[in-house]
Amino acid sequence: MKEIFYLVKRNVLVFVRDRSAVFFSVLSMMIVLGLMVIFLGSLNSKNVVEMLKSMGGDRDALQDQKNAEYLIQMWTLAGILVVNTVTVTLTVLGGMVQDETRGRLASFYAAPVKRSKLALGYVFAAWLVAVGMCVLTLAVGEGYMVLQGHGLLPAADLLKIVGMIMLNAFVYAALGYLLAMAIHSDSAWSGMLTIVGTLVGFVGGIYLPMSQLPESVCNVMKCFPVLHGAAMMRVVLTKDAIEKTFAGLPEMAGDIFREEMGVEIMAGSSEITLGYQIIFLLAYGIIAIVAATWISKRRKVRDR
Repeated sequence: MKEIFYLVKRNVLVFVRDRSAVFFSVLSMMIVLGLMVIFLGSLNSKNVVEMLKSMGGDRDALQDQKNAEYLIQMWTLAGILVVNTVTVTLTVLGGMVQDETRGRLASFYAAPVKRSKLALGYVFAAWLVAVGMCVLTLAVGEGYMVLQGHGLLPAADLLKIVGMIMLNAFVYAALGYLLAMAIHSDSAWSGMLTIVGTLVGFVGGIYLPMSQLPESVCNVMKCFPVLHGAAMMRVVLTKDAIEKTFAGLPEMAGDIFREEMGVEIMAGSSEITLGYQIIFLLAYGIIAIVAATWISKRRKVRDR
């Protein structure tokens, strides 16, 4: 365990000391947060308001608008948290690619340290940084909600979200490490990071709600952990907002929103439960770590 601790410490410090990497990680997080809240949030909140109008009844238009904006902002925050767990872990794991290109990884492999511990050193470092960045994102998001006149989430819900962040960060750190083993240059890693950063928003149903996608595409998305990670966070973050937005309407109205916006993921006519989603995500992470460890034991790295 001592070796893993020092490896994690070393990999975290390598990332933190690269001020440009830290700066652009924070900057990209803030840009995505702003763009999604301002543009996507505005578009989706209008759709919710139109949905409320179509259901008729004597409603307060201004209050509906405020509730719809709050609902979409919380829905958007869940997506941002998942995107960050993916992009931040990959950014940190870029240090492993740099270690290989600069010959340090070959020295580590020659040292009397098990390769499984080296793998865990990279994975846990990426996990730790991602959790910290996502908790910061959550704090900024909650602060924004308070400035908009909304209350903070209950402490129990905040703890649930932090736990979900930790789970998602573990999964993508493990998958990212497995991916890093197949890439051997900084430029290739940067290109891959750009592609993944773009695709993750679509795979998670973040840029486009599931109701706007073909059923065949939605079925493929359900095979990836990003969608389930976003959905579990949406359930917690939007619970209070959905109750306020659809107050006075049949329960079916809230159910329609949950299904169309990917808050609830359906398998046929049945809802995929939180327990299944947790097991699904853990399976992805554990399989990735086992595969990466097995490959690393047989991997040859040239000293450059």
